[in-house]
Amino acid sequence: MKRTFKTLAAVSALTLGLAAPAMAQVEVEWWDFLGGGDGVRMKALIEEFNAEHSDIQINGTTLDWGLPFYTKVRTSVAVGQGPDVMTYHLSRLPLALEEGVLSPITAADLETAGLSAGDFFEAPLAAASTDDGTLMAVPFDIHAVVTYYNRTALEGTDWLDADGNLTGLDSVEDMTELLTWAKEQGFSDPLSFQSEGGGGTWRMFYTLMRQQGGEMLTDGEVLAGDNLDKAVKSIQILADWRAEGLIPEQASYEASVALFSGGKSLLHINGVWEVPTFKDSAEAETLGFDWFANEVPQLLEQPATWADSHAFAIPNDPDMSAETRDAVLTVIGWMQEHSLAWAGAGHIPAYTPTVDSDAYAALQPNATYASLAQNAAFDPRSKIAGVASPIYDAVDNLIAPAVHGFLSPEDAAAQMKDQLQSLLD
Repeated sequence: MKRTFKTLAAVSALTLGLAAPAMAQVEVEWWDFLGGGDGVRMKALIEEFNAEHSDIQINGTTLDWGLPFYTKVRTSVAVGQGPDVMTYHLSRLPLALEEGVLSPITAADLETAGLSAGDFFEAPLAAASTDDGTLMAVPFDIHAVVTYYNRTALEGTDWLDADGNLTGLDSVEDMTELLTWAKEQGFSDPLSFQSEGGGGTWRMFYTLMRQQGGEMLTDGEVLAGDNLDKAVKSIQILADWRAEGLIPEQASYEASVALFSGGKSLLHINGVWEVPTFKDSAEAETLGFDWFANEVPQLLEQPATWADSHAFAIPNDPDMSAETRDAVLTVIGWMQEHSLAWAGAGHIPAYTPTVDSDAYAALQPNATYASLAQNAAFDPRSKIAGVASPIYDAVDNLIAPAVHGFLSPEDAAAQMKDQLQSLLD
């Protein structure tokens, strides 16, 4: 891997008569996939780190999100030309393990970083570990879907409590009642999300599935036992809402955000990363209403919300020097200690000392929906799951068409089961 050591003062005092100690600056090659508000915040953190450290400097590179990023990581690590540290989705960990691209993080590594396993929420720590408990990445956040809502429109109704939070949504029937009311009030698409397919539809489907206690994968079998019925029910709920005009017809990601911003949707279910979008719009006085965000309501048997995590991972490079690895771990530890700035992007820090701080408690709506960290439902631990995976393809080709009436929920679930199972057999 590429590493550069710059000698700042390597001249012998015996030669020049100067008492100048030798100092080496380690340059850490950093890759991420962070765009938009995430990218702006991460670049600011990197600049702050570099300003504070004379012995370590981060050289940051931002690559394309999704499949292009992970393909480049795989090929670069294979030829020894990867970064020293990189951001990584924990939903991609199973595939990373199969490809052998990550270096395990030991307890001694965490100590070097000034961290311990007890500093992190349980769910992302488990997602960052192998089945035998070996840590393969250091979680940085929990990013999940939340329910954004128009507080102004809900004022004086039974769906808003004294603190301005959503209430009375304890079942699918309750949600249908609220959305039907919103339709009657003139909201053309009462609940918006990315309904054309992709990540938005997967997150909605998987949240409903997990709220039934459903599992996509059980001992290597896709939708085993009654999980097939739970998948059908999840699709049927969304299909019913679509048939009743309560969710938009094949809305793209950008269109779904615009429906809420433009006052066409009462509710909007999307990732926490859109918090800055609505904050900025409110500050610019272009939103036109008071908004807030809560954890996705429990509509079925148990609380659960789709979630993933950005994490820091060290590529598997047997030639990495001890100095570079220590520098990387210093970077990771510093980022955790400064994760309040990252929380400004809407994410819940995985580092619990940040979430337990008074400064985080004052950060809204983040502190209100931080409860979802206990109910985070990560993608199945499989090479066919995670960002830019075959499961996402199944959403585009089967689940979304079923939601929009082009395929029955039963047929969509059965075909998804068969297609995904063939990739595991």
